[in-house]
Amino acid sequence: MTYATLVAVALVASLVIYALGGGADFGGGVWDLLAAGPRAGRQRETIAHAIGPIWEANHVWLILAIVLLFTCFPAAFAAIGTALHIPITVLLVGIVLRGSAFTFRSYGLEPGHVQERWGRVFAWASLVSPIMLGVTLGAISSGTLGMDPASGQVRTDFISSWCASFPFAVGFLALALFAYLAAVYLTLETEDDDLRDDFRKRALIAWEISAVLAIVALALARHGAPLIFDGLMRRPALLVCTGLIGLAALSALARRRYAAARWLAAAQVALTVSGWALAQYPAIVPPDLTITTASAPEPVVRAVLEVLVVGALLLFPALFYLFRIFKSGGRREEGSPGYPTE
Repeated sequence: MTYATLVAVALVASLVIYALGGGADFGGGVWDLLAAGPRAGRQRETIAHAIGPIWEANHVWLILAIVLLFTCFPAAFAAIGTALHIPITVLLVGIVLRGSAFTFRSYGLEPGHVQERWGRVFAWASLVSPIMLGVTLGAISSGTLGMDPASGQVRTDFISSWCASFPFAVGFLALALFAYLAAVYLTLETEDDDLRDDFRKRALIAWEISAVLAIVALALARHGAPLIFDGLMRRPALLVCTGLIGLAALSALARRRYAAARWLAAAQVALTVSGWALAQYPAIVPPDLTITTASAPEPVVRAVLEVLVVGALLLFPALFYLFRIFKSGGRREEGSPGYPTE
């Protein structure tokens, strides 16, 4: 395995971890927007408490993926950043608005109606951002981002590569998966049986929607992303394994085995993201840029790998300590920051 391939594996791993953490944060915003019924205020409180301590840390993995891409695969970064600058810009603006709105809502001293306004910004940004993230990944996989190997010029009109049915199918699939993941996680963020059942029902609905969207995206991939479609068809075991784990997660939710459902849902999403990467391997930006052709010089890639090892020795213990402090069974305390009660 080459140094460039090892970096590509690290890049995919960072995207998987981001989906499991940051993706669930996006999903929490979706359920904040759709909170309803007599327990809507308490649902929003639970979401705010679950996201509050760790939402900024989750974006470390997206930053890592971007840094690995532009340092070790600069040609791929140039192609993606040029052709897809519109959805990427919307994604980044959404992330900034979402984080700012969450902070102002949770910790601001404004009247209740101002906090509610910030809450709407947070929720809508949480809805748009995962769609744009999925659209970006779908457009990359579609094979429409061309680059002239001789001149290095990107062949694009800035619109058609992402404004198509397959990228948006992937975008809505990402939204559904993140909402599903968030609802499953939230069943373990409260000890109130009624709230747990609220989030369980939302998880079941999101599972059904994501299953339908996964089938739609796979069908559209036949013509919209043939490399992905062929790669998945050559690996039926991957599809079967993902489907079986998804059914196991559904069964765990139906039987209210929330801890098992959390691990199974995380495995389902991790396999979905990993399957996308494996299906287009060794291409990074189909059809022209592969891991080999897009790679930076070997000394650069080797140096990045060495920094990754050192960084991992510092980062993982710190993140473990952070999650242990804020996620080791602690529940919402009276008067802690969050959404105003109704």
